[in-house]
Amino acid sequence: MTQILTQDFARHRIRVHGIVQGVGFRPFVYNLAIKNGLTGFVTNNSHGVEIQIEGDSHSVTAFMQQLEAEPPPLAIITKLTVDHLNLNHDQSFEIISSHRESNITTLISPDVAVCRDCLTELFNPTDRRFQYPFINCTNCGPRYTIIESIPYDRPFTSMRNFKMCPDCQAEYDNPSDRRFHAQPNACPECGPHIWLIDRNGNSMTGGSEITTVVDNLRAGMIVAIKGLGGFHLAVNASDTNAVDRLRKRKNREAKPLAVMFPNLEKTRQYVTINPDEAELLVSYQSPIVLCKKSGPRHVNELVAPGNNRLGVILPYTPLHHLILHEFDGPLVMTSANLSDEPICIENDEALHRLANIADLFLLHNRDIYLRSDDSVFVHINGKNRPVRRSRGFVPRPIFLSGSGPSVLAVGGDLKNTVCLTAQERAFMSQHIGDMENLESSQFFQRTIDHLERVLEIEPELIVHDLHPGYFTTQWAQKQHLQTLGVQHHHAHLAACMTEHGLDEPVIGIIADGTGYGTDGTIWGGEILMGDYTRFERFGHLENMLLPGGDAAIKAPWRTATAYLYQAFNGKNIPVDLIKKWNYQLIFEMLETKTNTAQTSSTGRLFDAVAALCGICPEIRYEGQAAIELMQACTTTDVPPFTFGIKSEGPAKILCVRPLMRDIALALMEGAGSIEISNRFHRTLIEWFLKSAKLARQASGINTVVLSGGVFQNEVILAGLIPVLERNKFCVYSHIQVPTNDGGLSLGQAMIGRKYLETLKEEG
Repeated sequence: MTQILTQDFARHRIRVHGIVQGVGFRPFVYNLAIKNGLTGFVTNNSHGVEIQIEGDSHSVTAFMQQLEAEPPPLAIITKLTVDHLNLNHDQSFEIISSHRESNITTLISPDVAVCRDCLTELFNPTDRRFQYPFINCTNCGPRYTIIESIPYDRPFTSMRNFKMCPDCQAEYDNPSDRRFHAQPNACPECGPHIWLIDRNGNSMTGGSEITTVVDNLRAGMIVAIKGLGGFHLAVNASDTNAVDRLRKRKNREAKPLAVMFPNLEKTRQYVTINPDEAELLVSYQSPIVLCKKSGPRHVNELVAPGNNRLGVILPYTPLHHLILHEFDGPLVMTSANLSDEPICIENDEALHRLANIADLFLLHNRDIYLRSDDSVFVHINGKNRPVRRSRGFVPRPIFLSGSGPSVLAVGGDLKNTVCLTAQERAFMSQHIGDMENLESSQFFQRTIDHLERVLEIEPELIVHDLHPGYFTTQWAQKQHLQTLGVQHHHAHLAACMTEHGLDEPVIGIIADGTGYGTDGTIWGGEILMGDYTRFERFGHLENMLLPGGDAAIKAPWRTATAYLYQAFNGKNIPVDLIKKWNYQLIFEMLETKTNTAQTSSTGRLFDAVAALCGICPEIRYEGQAAIELMQACTTTDVPPFTFGIKSEGPAKILCVRPLMRDIALALMEGAGSIEISNRFHRTLIEWFLKSAKLARQASGINTVVLSGGVFQNEVILAGLIPVLERNKFCVYSHIQVPTNDGGLSLGQAMIGRKYLETLKEEG
């Protein structure tokens, strides 16, 4: 009889790796085991989830099949390992307490938008959490922004100061309840609460805080609202004076502002939304999506001036839902900061830093441990693509093609992110921003400390950009670890390779505004060939003199004047095109080569063309000239301007001067900005296509990766990919990380890993 029993019964240990903590995985396992009549236990540990399951072999097999096929909605299983064990003859199935092991390899869930079940309760007058701004369950709510360390249990989060009431504790302890081990679980009796004060710190009582906020928004006030990953500044998006006042106080003259709508139906009254965009808007990540303006109604033009897209977002916290439900219209919902500073996360910090911006402050006492801006996406060429990868996506890793040493990559100085690798995963941080002030540098340091702590990893190497003036470079070189400098555009190439799991050499068309070159000049229009270990600069845009450095970046008329001067070699220059500017100053700088630098930047070429045809002689936010030139484009089914590719030694030079002469001639003959934009975009597409063909001819490489901030341009990206594919190239572009400098750290990290692996092989 015993022999039959051991043949018919089995016990397995199952280790589940992936995002399996804080997402309802243990109660899912518990209920699945009960359903199949099995015994054993499930627990969290530092690797993920461990299950020991025992019962008849048929039921064990069914359990394992259902485990993989029907996980909770927020769970992501990346790996299952199964060991056969001796029978233990357990009498029941249990969930046992978490325990830590020496090596942290589990994955932490990102912050999650409020789920449908919680929303139903939020607006149910008979529910004990009716209109409670912090309602959440295992399937939704804060995660990464409240975690101090793992395992993801309440004592290691900012909820540790809130002792659950008996009702909440009963839910938390019940494996059949939706709130079983929901670490932020709370209710009005025992959890966080909100309060409202004015800019002088005076309490605003006497009624519902939500109603008071909505009344003040309707009256044109600016309200600072503490959210999930930081504060927002909210104003009525239909109120011209309110939006104008927000812009002036925030020092954000023209950069588009995001708008939050009550629901998808209301959003469709203002923008066109395709199915992919709609799916993203209502997803648990709930990012800002840049949708095309269209519809029977219009948001105030000051919200996104001169832009044919509007950044739209739906409510993703209970507090947002309560406000938007009562307001029932579009609200500007922008990061609460002065331009170029990180968003505020602490109450006192907000009261200090936003004192001259906000009229009212809607505060709460659930601490935000780590700030996290809203993510931003745009749909181009059939795919949703990240412009900013942050809340809702971080810290979900990028899965690598193999395991390797741990490195820390610190990105660049604009749109900064950092990346820490651990085994076969790369953990990219949330958006940190531009490294231009003390607050940003402190945020940068805190983010690195947090990643290293929650992953319990000490990197072997720090990878940084080659630019010696970057804060991130200087920070890296002050640490007591080995460092590696990586060329900016090589990192872009490697980032695109990494997210697509490519290992063989590729052709990289890398186009952006600024990157420090190995020759000390400013690169930005590069045709590279290489992989993680090396690269060759096969070709690039013709080097042009840029007058005044940063001054030219902020004033494209300077670049336009300089490029025109050089295009005509300083003779017979059509000054009628530039007479409205102080062109003589620029001419003198070029003639004497005073305060000038050489650049092959595609971004500066966009600036020159935009200014020359009258679109944007001065910019008020990064990339404005290129964006407005792109939006003037109506078709690329036009003849290109004259362009050439010449050889200088081994390098192919994409000739800028004949292009600029052609544009000047067209303008003098009466061409308008639309015609110039159409033909210019077509020229770039043809330029890059011809360059790729030459690179393939020289190398035999047939794979092309596209990276750099220029590939946020929908005309270029959507135009170039199809023509490359028609010419039999395998083309890859970014869909997991931003094509701009927000993705730079991923490429740096992989180059660093390969560098260490090569050292170990050689030594």
